[in-house]
Amino acid sequence: MATKKSFSLFDKLLYFVNSLCAAILLFAYFLPYISPKTVPLFSVLSLAVPLLIIINVGFFVYWLIRLKKYLILSGVVLGIGLVFSSPFFKISGKKTFLNDDVKVMSYNVRMFNFYKWIEDEAVDEKIVEFINQKDPDILAIQEYHHSDKRNLQYPYSYFVPKSKHKNFGLAIFSKFPIINKGSLDFKESANNAIFIDIKKGKDTVRVYNVHLQSLKINPTKENFGQENSEKLIERLEIGFQKQATQTEQFLAHEKQWKGKKIVCGDFNNTAYSWVYRQISKGKKDAFAQAGSGLGKSFNYVFPMRIDFILTDPSSEINNYQTFKHKYSDHFPIMARVNW
Repeated sequence: MATKKSFSLFDKLLYFVNSLCAAILLFAYFLPYISPKTVPLFSVLSLAVPLLIIINVGFFVYWLIRLKKYLILSGVVLGIGLVFSSPFFKISGKKTFLNDDVKVMSYNVRMFNFYKWIEDEAVDEKIVEFINQKDPDILAIQEYHHSDKRNLQYPYSYFVPKSKHKNFGLAIFSKFPIINKGSLDFKESANNAIFIDIKKGKDTVRVYNVHLQSLKINPTKENFGQENSEKLIERLEIGFQKQATQTEQFLAHEKQWKGKKIVCGDFNNTAYSWVYRQISKGKKDAFAQAGSGLGKSFNYVFPMRIDFILTDPSSEINNYQTFKHKYSDHFPIMARVNW
């Protein structure tokens, strides 16, 4: 009897932790509706949503195996997320391949390993080889480092530097003629958003390459590279506020374009954030439409999807892939888009 009573006490303690995690996750579902400019601290929590989902799935499975009614709590909260939130996991993806699909790739290449973060002298060549092998029709690169020696096989391109050395920034490569191009020039930031208008047959399609404010998270270091947790939170809050301002600038620019569009890039935030909700409004998320698995695009211990390909509602997403090549701190993503 003593063992049974002790076990019951353990169950109650575990259920208390379960309740706390479920409550935090439920609250996190409302974060996309709260601007980082209002309460910056709340935005920090949006980064933890994938982890909170995993924890609640763990509790649900544990209580299910134990045949305990406690599973209802996490089950209900996870169910609410399935209905009202961005998908965390896709069971099966769409694998349609049409001849007139436009293959779009977005890839944060981390300057082609210019500062030797990865101890492999051939990373630069491996990235170029991978891109040429996958042969996307449109290629959006964040943290692009320009070099005349790099052989990306595209007839049209647009590169906007954002550094003192004038060789680091955003780039878009295209197999289709570029008839217009421009830069949003985010103020007081090394990040930016650029766009091109391409001619595909009779259609004109606008392609945005967006790289929102970097949070400077280093997953390989304690406190993500910050000397203490308080300064880390403060830095994240400032970063989220800048992201909000940049998002507003992007939306004001995008509003002027009424035609077909592709918005892709590194948002430096998850699909459970205010910036994602604002930018994805009225668009199709390629992962949600045709992806499978977790869609993890940032090389970290738990799944974070912070790179996106979004399209206008008139498009059809026929395929979506995340490639697990560890040539950067991001994984490349690619979608097949058809109008």
